Parts: sequence; structure tokens; C-alpha cells
Amino acid sequence: MGERKVGIGDYAVGKKVGIISTYGLGSCVGITIYDRLTKVGGLLHALLPEASYYGNKGNPAKYVDTGLELLISDIRKIGGNPRRAEAKIFGGAHMFTNVTTEKLMIGKRNVEVAKRELKRHGIKIVAEDTGGKGGRTIYLDLSTGKVKMRRVSNGQITERVY
Repeated sequence: MGERKVGIGDYAVGKKVGIISTYGLGSCVGITIYDRLTKVGGLLHALLPEASYYGNKGNPAKYVDTGLELLISDIRKIGGNPRRAEAKIFGGAHMFTNVTTEKLMIGKRNVEVAKRELKRHGIKIVAEDTGGKGGRTIYLDLSTGKVKMRRVSNGQITERVY
């Protein structure tokens, strides 16, 4: 499979081999779900928290809530069990320091909705790197479920494996 790149408002699933990645997570949220038993996993790159708040317009993968529905459904289709799976959440940065209105803090709301929806689906969150400032790039390794994260903030580069 090699590396499958996921853009904004997109998701991908896979099994056993390959990397699913997404670049430039700012206030967007990147959510990985992985079933260790079947080695089935996927990654969602969502732009906004809830589809209904924005009138359910356009691509459902653009929103955390409806995007997770798609991701979970496709994980099931290729043999994964979401109830047995683990989730990891990345992104949700506060990109604009002049924005202080709760309603406009998209990154924070993306993370809150991700946590609420994962809990509703009975999926345990095992790692999180959210908030702060700067962009993140993540790589989900389908052979292990590990996620390598690269974060750039104020010219500093940090890399971690979750």
C-alpha cells in the first residue's frame, strides 16, 4: 500500500500494511482508530465539529461527528471491530490568538466533539496530543497501530510516537 495521504475533510482505512498520513493539522482534528486484533485502522482529518451546526452542508467527512460515522462504518466493512479498537486524537490547535470567543475556538470544539463521539461509540482514547499552537503531521502505521506525530511550533520541531 505504501503511504496513503488524507486531505482535509477526508479519511482512509486499511488493513495490516502501509501508512495512512495527514499533513498540516492546525485547528483541524486528526483521529485514528485501530483494532489491534485484526490490524484494521483508519484516519479522519476533520475541519469542523458538528455537521448539524453548519447545516449539514457538503462532504460529511469535513465534520468530526459525521466523519467518525463514515470512518467507523468503513473499519467495520474491512473486518475491524470499533468496540475493541483504540483511538488517538491529534490537532485542535488554537491558531488565532485574537480569537477568544468560545464559539470561534474551532480547535477546542473539534477535540470536545471527538471525545464525546468516541465515547458514544464505546471507543477508548489511548493517546492525545491536542491544543496549543502550531501544526501537526501524523502517520498511522497499519502494521502496529502506532502513530508518529511531527509538530512544528515557533520554529521548533517535535517528533513523538504514540
